[in-house]
Amino acid sequence: MRDCTYILSDVHLDDSPASLARERELVAWFASIEDNACRIILLGDIFDFWFTYRRVVPRGHSRLLGKLALMADSGIEIHYFIGNHDMWVFDYFEKEIGMVMHSDPCNMEINGLKIFIGHGDGLGCRKGPYPILKRIFRNRLNQRLFTLLPSRFSFWIAVKWSQLSRKSHGDKYKVYLGDDNEDLIRYCNELDTQRHYDYIIFGHRHLAMTKTLASGCRYINVGDWMEHRDYAVIQGTEATLVTS
Repeated sequence: MRDCTYILSDVHLDDSPASLARERELVAWFASIEDNACRIILLGDIFDFWFTYRRVVPRGHSRLLGKLALMADSGIEIHYFIGNHDMWVFDYFEKEIGMVMHSDPCNMEINGLKIFIGHGDGLGCRKGPYPILKRIFRNRLNQRLFTLLPSRFSFWIAVKWSQLSRKSHGDKYKVYLGDDNEDLIRYCNELDTQRHYDYIIFGHRHLAMTKTLASGCRYINVGDWMEHRDYAVIQGTEATLVTS
């Protein structure tokens, strides 16, 4: 019986051997849950970099894309929230696979639960250049200019940028920084004073966690599928975090 919603984030697939092994493991996991999955929600950064060209599909990830297409064809609802590493997905997954695409966090109602859900990048930031960079990367003119670069050069830039971004975070993503220093916790507390939710669910942080906010709303960060194999599942009126 298909009555479960599965939520995962931050797989960061690239062209490395480790990524290929991770992709195979993810596809096998999808096969193990597809009989009871009514909905799969991908919270972004599934790819370490993706750019949707008009007529060319980036090399690699054929196992994952094929599996997602087969699951969508079988009637499983698949949602994709773009993250900060794969914000240039555009409409390819929607047209080719049938995914429901989301460029920003949004409200969802699942089994009567009021949920606010998204990747989580840039939310609650008090300082740093990322909000400005995000506007630059999402600018349509800049995106068109990027298509003029030879793909070998543009993908090299993107991979180096991604590696630099992860290196700049260092060990920050591996530990809980406390409520006052966790951007997403701060954002959730502010958001929940405006409208009550049953759950607020994000990825991006690479640290699986659950926290009960002052109102009783539950915040869940689904962790990652890059170093760990974390995910959340909604069955009935309860969302559960599953960690490796």
